[in-house]
Amino acid sequence: MSEARNDFIPDPIRQGIARGWRIVDGATLEADRTLEADVVIVGSGAGGGVTAEILALAGLQVLVVEEGALRSSKDFKMREADAYPALYQESAARQTLDKGIKILQGRTVGGSTVVNWTSSFRTPPSTLDYWRSRFGLDGFGEQAMAPWFAMMEARLHIGDWQAAPNENNALLGRGAARLGISSGLIRRNVNGCWNLGYCGMGCPTNAKQSMLVTTIPSALDHGAQLVTRVRAERFEIEGERVQSLLCTALQPDGVAPTGRQLRLRAKHYVVAGGAINSPALLLRSNAPDPHGLLGKRTFLHPTLISAGIFPQRVDAYAGAPQTVYSDHFLHTAPIDGPLGYKLEAPPLHPVLLSTTMNGFGQDHAAMMRQFPHIQGMLALLRDGFHDDSPGGSVQLKDGAAVLDYPLNDLLWDGARRALLSMAEIQFAAGASTVRPAHETARAYASWSEARREIAALPQALHMTRVASAHVMGGCTMAGDERRGVVAPDGRYRGLANLSVHDGSLFPTSIGANPQLSIYGVTARLASGLAQELTGQPAPRPEAA
Repeated sequence: MSEARNDFIPDPIRQGIARGWRIVDGATLEADRTLEADVVIVGSGAGGGVTAEILALAGLQVLVVEEGALRSSKDFKMREADAYPALYQESAARQTLDKGIKILQGRTVGGSTVVNWTSSFRTPPSTLDYWRSRFGLDGFGEQAMAPWFAMMEARLHIGDWQAAPNENNALLGRGAARLGISSGLIRRNVNGCWNLGYCGMGCPTNAKQSMLVTTIPSALDHGAQLVTRVRAERFEIEGERVQSLLCTALQPDGVAPTGRQLRLRAKHYVVAGGAINSPALLLRSNAPDPHGLLGKRTFLHPTLISAGIFPQRVDAYAGAPQTVYSDHFLHTAPIDGPLGYKLEAPPLHPVLLSTTMNGFGQDHAAMMRQFPHIQGMLALLRDGFHDDSPGGSVQLKDGAAVLDYPLNDLLWDGARRALLSMAEIQFAAGASTVRPAHETARAYASWSEARREIAALPQALHMTRVASAHVMGGCTMAGDERRGVVAPDGRYRGLANLSVHDGSLFPTSIGANPQLSIYGVTARLASGLAQELTGQPAPRPEAA
């Protein structure tokens, strides 16, 4: 995007600042401060953003604290070198404790909603049924949740994508069709999308209906206060109540402390920092955890990658990032059987591709020279529904959050099946060669060769490349206190004035991109909280 487009694309962030939004930038604080509100919300992503708007609309004084910086569309230059350090946790290099899984998470006002690829799915009914039967979440069935999903779909302009899929996605659909494998089209949360394909670097046109341009501006327009570049360190707890939240101000790089501290006081606190940072904050705070559940059952969709080389140009960086999917392999076994997986096509950009694929030296350079002809495919393993898939655990290392996520035989079996499925589809779509993301894999020239070789690949840590952009669980919500630290109303058990409103609530992975699940669940919880705190029915946010 040229600088000239800044002249005619409205910037709702700068407009709001000009209207008098109340914003404190921790990097500029010259002294320690104490701030007060009715409700303090930690995190401004999918859960925090939805909660902030609903509580502010209810007339409550809301304060949102965010570790990342406040950016706007004028900061989004469609360049990986700019976006990853500015918008992602650990400059898009966050990993599990054993370095076996790369994790992409947002770290900016709006959280991961600013950098995700806009894919929007309701929580699968089979997942909701499992939560009901195993975790006592009787009020979260398909019919009960449908109005909340519908409300957030209207609010965030979630709907069918009207343009044709780009070639990267179309190849997934064509290959699946030739094999008799069902596929579908992905709904997206966009309004007036320019079909650029750079969603992962922040939307430069404000088309993506992230929290940055929807719920956070609405909350600020209704009197909320936003505190940025401030790290939530720990809650001060007395008895069964949180008395305050202690925070550290960060320098402009968003990493090093400035030496200034903030104390945030409120009647109620909402933790919405995401499924790694939320459990970590509560662990640092020594929150009640009589059954040793806090930080446990943290789930990813462990994701496998396959790259197909095609005779025609694919240009996988251009056009809407994700528009085609297949759930065929989610349904080939019982939900609590061998791990199923969802197939999608990721956008490919040079840094993301080159650091994800295996190989080095001339071999790696030869692959990158074929960049315009590479089609990417992802398989997202549905974890958490089997006795042998307990997920990972959030731990503290020198006070910082780390995720330990052991990969066992059940997961490696799913990985092998997924790599085989993707290769078969890519060859059916016309690929000249297919190369799984695996340290000892090479480019295979036929499906028969790929089938034989992939079946023999050693599936092991640091051999098979695994990534994930979806983190769930760690503050499990359940009907029974022996199964979850959070009650079905979102309240943290043992602390009367603390709630959790983000993806850390989920008892398992979703089996689909989780943003709409977070929107729907937290809208319901926030509406209930607003009614409890005000005594009045919660207002509905207006549709986008």
